[in-house]
Amino acid sequence: MSYIVKFLLVMFVTIVADVCWTYYFLNVEERKPMAAGIWSALIIIASAFITTSYVADRSLVPAAVLGAFLGTAGTVYYKKKKESK
Repeated sequence: MSYIVKFLLVMFVTIVADVCWTYYFLNVEERKPMAAGIWSALIIIASAFITTSYVADRSLVPAAVLGAFLGTAGTVYYKKKKESK
């Protein structure tokens, strides 16, 4: 697999993980145990892939950082826009 494909894959999965984290916190705050538990499980699945990817190649850490920013900021922006309607 080429480096650019790995970079984009790590970035994408980190975006997914951060979306999961954001919804996890929202569901914990709303006291929804089943929903929070599902988001928590998805966090572990995504994080396992991310960690095994950049532990093998530390040059992929910036992909994870970029994905983390995009995932969290994008989810908060989406949620805020959805609530303002």
